[in-house]
Amino acid sequence: MLKSSVIAFAFCVTTLANGSYAPRSKPGQSGRRIVGGVAVNITGYPYQVSLQWNQHFCGGSVLNDRWILTAAHCTKGITNASTLKVRAGSTEVQSGGILAQVRDIYFHPKQNSWSNYDFSLLELREPLKLSKTVQPISLPARSDSFEDGTLCDVSGWGNTRNANESSLSLRAAAVPLYNQENCSIVYKEYGGVSDSMICAGYEEGGKDSCQGDSGGPLVCNGVLVGVVSWGKGCADPGYPGVYGRVTTAVDWIAETMNEVVSK
Repeated sequence: MLKSSVIAFAFCVTTLANGSYAPRSKPGQSGRRIVGGVAVNITGYPYQVSLQWNQHFCGGSVLNDRWILTAAHCTKGITNASTLKVRAGSTEVQSGGILAQVRDIYFHPKQNSWSNYDFSLLELREPLKLSKTVQPISLPARSDSFEDGTLCDVSGWGNTRNANESSLSLRAAAVPLYNQENCSIVYKEYGGVSDSMICAGYEEGGKDSCQGDSGGPLVCNGVLVGVVSWGKGCADPGYPGVYGRVTTAVDWIAETMNEVVSK
C-alpha cells in the first residue's frame, strides 16, 4: 500500500532542478520555512504538526487526538508506518511538545497522481494529550464555498529563501484565496488545477508555502480549507500556491475515521 518516500523527495529535487512545478515536501537537508512570513508561536497554531522521518520533511494538521491530515505525496513511500513520527505542540521543529508514533497511513481513494486528491490520514498509535498547544482544527462542510480574496493563514517549517531567518521555529504567512479559473489558466502548461485543488497567493508573489511545508494547513477564519500540495517555485509572481481542497475530502475523512474506530 505504501511506497518509498525517498521517491517523493527525489521527484521534488528533479522538478526543481528543471525549473518546473514540484510537490512541497522537502529533500533531505536541514530546512528553512514559509516564504515572506513571520515567526509565530504554536499557541496560535495548535493544530500544526511536523511529520518526521529522522528529521522534519512535511507538515500536517490535528483533526482529533488520534488523527492527522497531511498530503498523500508526503507519505507515499513509507513502507513501515511506525517509522514515521509526528511532533505536536511545539514551536520548535527539533524539540519540545509531543513526539507521537504513527500506526497506519490511509490514502484518499481518488488519489491517482501525486497532486490529485493529495490527501492522506495518519492514525496515531497513542492519543495526543490535548492542551493549549495541541488542538484540533475545524473542518469545513462538503457544501462550503470560500470567496476569492479571503485571507488565510499558511504555516509550517518549509523554505524561506532567507538565510537570516531561523531554521528551527514555526512561521506563517497570510495569503488570499485565488480565483480557481484563473489559477487553472496559470497552470495550463502543467495540466491546470482540478476540482480537488484550491489556490492561494498574491498576483505579485512574495508570500507562499514552499518545500518542507507540504501537508500543512491553509486555514481561513478558523477552518481548514487547504492542504499544502504543489506550485511553481515559491512565492513567484503570477504563480499562486496550490492546495488540496479539503471540502472534497471531508466525507472520506469521516468515513475512514469511523471505519477504523468501529473495527
